Amino acid sequence: MPRRSSRQKVRISLDIGENEKDPNEFRDAVVLADKLGFEVAWLGDHFMPWMDSGNRSAYVWSLMGSALQASRKIKVGPYVTTPIGARYHPAIIAQASATLDNMYPGRFRLGVGTGEAVNEAMFLPEGWPQWKERTDRLTEGVELMRKLWSSESYFDFQGSYFKMNKVFLYTKPKTDLKVYFSAVGEKFAEISGRNGDGLITLGSRNHFERCRDIIFPSFDNGAKKSGKDPSKLEKILSLSFTFEDPEHYLKSHKEHAGNLVKSALNEADPRKIDKMGAELPDDVILKSTNFCSNWKDVIELIHKFEQIGVSQIVLPSGPDKKKIRKFGKRVLREFS
Repeated sequence: MPRRSSRQKVRISLDIGENEKDPNEFRDAVVLADKLGFEVAWLGDHFMPWMDSGNRSAYVWSLMGSALQASRKIKVGPYVTTPIGARYHPAIIAQASATLDNMYPGRFRLGVGTGEAVNEAMFLPEGWPQWKERTDRLTEGVELMRKLWSSESYFDFQGSYFKMNKVFLYTKPKTDLKVYFSAVGEKFAEISGRNGDGLITLGSRNHFERCRDIIFPSFDNGAKKSGKDPSKLEKILSLSFTFEDPEHYLKSHKEHAGNLVKSALNEADPRKIDKMGAELPDDVILKSTNFCSNWKDVIELIHKFEQIGVSQIVLPSGPDKKKIRKFGKRVLREFS
């Protein structure tokens, strides 16, 4: 399969996260990423960290404003936020997003998802919803957000989960805000295609063949059902890779693999998630990354994903400045 032209090369971004360090270190990491020329600095949106060992959990909406102000060109966004009516009513996410785009036009990126119990359950006294309800809440919430961004007059919104009368968003976004849906499964990939402006998926859950044969076709089918051209929608992939051999990788990552357990999505206590990695079979942990011998292998891996439609690769740097510089030197230069 031929590669794209040089003008259409895959873009390289960073997952800078939100755990383990204090907020200023994340802002400074965004500034460094901006100077090096990365496309987007994605920041996690958690109330509590995935695992107790994360030890920090900065509020991303405060952090994003600070990071955008301190940087010049790089785009910044939540990876991902959850307008399902738990922590966030979708109208608040609509207002927050519009404000950032108004202040920093074209530099805000919005990723959304159905959420995890560790961040949302404590805000839902009626209980943590099943996946189907969370999906319906998200798609309805995004519909309301788009109405708030575009409506030129007061309107009523009467959804199944969100009802608003005589509402109007006075401060509008300055650009056409896109909404990127995060999906790791086949069903939600299709829903994301129908409702989103792009797809975010995790390489730790979806290896190359699964992306090529299941996730991307499902997203494309959903987009077509909504009358959209899938080739014009962005596909964003978080790429996991390591230079460790399998034996060492297992030893160093098993104790931090709790969030790979499917039931972790429904666990509200990060201390328990911390211990879940011990439950995982070794092969599940090994499948969550790509084993590379050198940087040439990493570049070739990115090209493989580029050839099946990935438009943006997100590298897991955290706020580690040494790692960000290394990614800039070894990866970003190859795609600039």
